[in-house]
Amino acid sequence: MLQQLEEIRQQTIVALENVLDLETLQALHSQSVGKKGQITQVLRMIGQLLPDERPRVGQRANEIRQELEIAFSERESIIKSYELARSLEEGAIDVTLPGRSIATGKLHPATQTLRRIYKIWAEMGFQVYRSPDVVDDETNFTLLNMPAHHPARDMWDTFYTTQEGILLRTHTSPGQIYAMQEYAPEPVRIILPGMVYRYEQVTARSELQFYQVEGLAVGRGIRMTDLKGTMTAFARRYFGEERKMRFRCSHFPFTEPSVEIDIECILCDGEGCNVCKYTGWLEIAGAGMVHPVVLRNGGYDPTVFSGFAFGMGPERSTMLRHGIEDIRYFWGNDLRFLEQF
Repeated sequence: MLQQLEEIRQQTIVALENVLDLETLQALHSQSVGKKGQITQVLRMIGQLLPDERPRVGQRANEIRQELEIAFSERESIIKSYELARSLEEGAIDVTLPGRSIATGKLHPATQTLRRIYKIWAEMGFQVYRSPDVVDDETNFTLLNMPAHHPARDMWDTFYTTQEGILLRTHTSPGQIYAMQEYAPEPVRIILPGMVYRYEQVTARSELQFYQVEGLAVGRGIRMTDLKGTMTAFARRYFGEERKMRFRCSHFPFTEPSVEIDIECILCDGEGCNVCKYTGWLEIAGAGMVHPVVLRNGGYDPTVFSGFAFGMGPERSTMLRHGIEDIRYFWGNDLRFLEQF
């Protein structure tokens, strides 16, 4: 039995030298010195020996067990060190490689259009003027030449608040009053961007809220030709030098005379399509000479000062430039749409 113990010892030591992972090490440990291992089986057979042989076999079995336990512990440390070194080597960072670019968000297409509009008007000498979204009835209508019960008020479906006479602005034109009252009697040349709100049915062409960019220029000797030249310069910068333009007579309560400004359809180059309703033209803005009543309400003497105003929609301009047929995409937060820009 002593010879059997020596064979178990020798075989286990040889096997340990070839073990390269913890799983195999654990299996070998169970096979040799575990509770059901080979040495345990030998110890259970000691009762079959002669009484004078039992002490020597038992003592030698315990010595071999302790020796092998130490050998297993040392091999486990070696394997763990090896695996750690391999992990560090495989996961090492090559600092000579170029860094990975971090995915960043993008500006909303309406914001991109607004910034482009700001830049063009800034180059033409117009400053940005901010006005409140919540205004009173007088500023939104009355001071803009639309007194109470005036039929022109029906052009806008208004969101009224619980406070009497307070509403969400239906257009950015109230900003004209704020600006003129602040700057009068000095000349003014500004654009007034912002959100407007209308109680309308949501369709592919209309929304409850959308952006507008209002423009205002007041000074001495400003004429209709100045308005036409300014709007032509803007359209050529925004839509391209080759794009044709036209001015049509229209009516707005706060301008006189009033016009609507069209450009040659971007999608069909004037040939006619469903977007331009087969006319070959697309409306981009409304404009006109500031009404004398509005000038007076803003603090200017209409016998001395004159001015022009215009208004355009960034979402509409974006739809025209990119062939977008549904305005609801701007507010749907669908990344498949937004990531195109």
